[in-house]
Amino acid sequence: MNDIRNIAVIAHVDHGKTTLIDALLKQTNVFRNNQKEMSQDLIMDSNVLEKERGITILAKNCAIFYNNTKINIIDTPGHADFSGEVERTLGMADGALLIIDAQEGPMPQTRFVLKNALKFGLKIIVVINKIDKINADIKKTEQRIDDLFLELAENESQLLFSKLYAIAREGKIFTAFPKDIHQKANITPLLNMNIEQIPKPKNNREDLFKMSVTSLDYDSHLGRIIVGKIHQGTIGVGQKVILTHTPAKVYTVEKLFEWQGLNKVEISESYAGNIIALSGVSEAKIGETLSDPQDIASLPALSIGEPTLQITIFPNTSPFSGQEGQFTTIRQIEQRLNKELESNLSLRIKKENNSFVLFGRGELHLSILLETLRREGYEMEVGKPEVIVKTIEGIKKEPVEEVFIIIPSEFQGIINQELGKRLGVLVQAKHISESEMEFTYNITSRATISLRSLLLTLTKGTIVYNSQLLGWHPVGKVLPKLRHGALIADQTGTALSYGLDSAQGRGIIFISPGEKVYEGMIIGLNAKDEDISINVCKGKKLTNMRSKSSDGIVHLTTPTVYSLEQSLDFLEQDELLEITPKSLRFRKKYLTEIDRKRNKKRK
Repeated sequence: MNDIRNIAVIAHVDHGKTTLIDALLKQTNVFRNNQKEMSQDLIMDSNVLEKERGITILAKNCAIFYNNTKINIIDTPGHADFSGEVERTLGMADGALLIIDAQEGPMPQTRFVLKNALKFGLKIIVVINKIDKINADIKKTEQRIDDLFLELAENESQLLFSKLYAIAREGKIFTAFPKDIHQKANITPLLNMNIEQIPKPKNNREDLFKMSVTSLDYDSHLGRIIVGKIHQGTIGVGQKVILTHTPAKVYTVEKLFEWQGLNKVEISESYAGNIIALSGVSEAKIGETLSDPQDIASLPALSIGEPTLQITIFPNTSPFSGQEGQFTTIRQIEQRLNKELESNLSLRIKKENNSFVLFGRGELHLSILLETLRREGYEMEVGKPEVIVKTIEGIKKEPVEEVFIIIPSEFQGIINQELGKRLGVLVQAKHISESEMEFTYNITSRATISLRSLLLTLTKGTIVYNSQLLGWHPVGKVLPKLRHGALIADQTGTALSYGLDSAQGRGIIFISPGEKVYEGMIIGLNAKDEDISINVCKGKKLTNMRSKSSDGIVHLTTPTVYSLEQSLDFLEQDELLEITPKSLRFRKKYLTEIDRKRNKKRK
């Protein structure tokens, strides 16, 4: 197979990128008609968290065949927090499909991924998806796309891009906007355009072998598996290779693979331009160069954006430590975090006395990592997420974001009020339809912590919220406290209905009767600003006297349950989140009231 096309598929969250790849896989006969994949959606999102959340977290490869051409497809994440995955994988592609929602148009992440794709010199094909939406505005979306290319293009040739129109969930692609969207169609126009317009890899097969390590996989029998695009030369099983930063150590290629559909199939040889996987190089890391021993020059290093948020992780020290998890020690957590560093390029880790500071691209980036650790059996405690403050030319600076919000017009007051509290600066407000408004704010990353989940609640889930990093600006004003005080258990025991009835009269409750609690554990949110200690283990005193009143019946409201991401948003500076495979518990750093008072006096 001499003809190859390498394409990346890039898009904003929920614009239909993974759905379009599903259609490509199904209609190019990757699966038999009786295979389960033919009835599945989001086939490429194989990770459990990806399926649950409906987003792509990890970049993945697959390959399809059409008209004697192998098309390697690179599926990239659409959320800004995982843009490190986009940055490291675009170098394998020679072209890109840019998927854009016909109603929403180009969004902040669209701008980010397109800018990177153009910087790599990729040939772009724009696919305007979801043209069957009731509020789809094709002309307006096309105008916004043209404006975006005009703004970002690095040369005139990049303004000459083709457009296709799609209903990805029905597997339909059109070369022009159809008069009847219900007419029969398939994905053939996209396949033809890929072959005609995406250039063949220019890599020279005659030079000595060289490739950049773009991704890592692991197999229980083969060990570490390296993934990347061959930059030049050929590679075969049994061939000797080196890592250019340690040229003295020579490795032997044990197994060689390429993609057919979703699966890796074993091959004996491959050549420049193809995307492959190989085993036998046990110490390779992402970004390093694998080369023939006669050529020790390295390929250009990967450029990955800097983290903006940090969180501190501790071993679990609560009274319930070790009861629900398999891995609880600082050594076990360190080993797992070091393993994560090998593939999670956007992550940075700094070890302190008995803790680790994790530096990430955003709340979602860090919460996905913590959720993954939790499901693998780890117990830990984490503190409140904090933005990273840098000293640049002697001035302390913090990250500032451009936030884009689309809401029904009825919630306009809520947005203005909440962003005003957080000292956001309104850049633009405009009507995008009779019933919807779009707001653009500049706001510190510090003020965006917990903002998205709060606005989702206040707007009854109708908000479209997106943001992108603007840069680093001098540290702004201190934000007012945005959360009320906590209801804190004052003793260890089992929560009873009678005690919880008393607690719910003071605010919102997080636990149910029968749950075990410990002193210093946060069991609810007070309706006032101060923290209150309360005995939720208290039962009603029983007597042998009958009562005509119904005071023996306790009516409890359903407890409020937070996701891990919402739990991180909830925390204040003097609090920790206890994370175990079975539970999420809030607690004070100092569990006893006397210790909390002593610490307050010291401050």
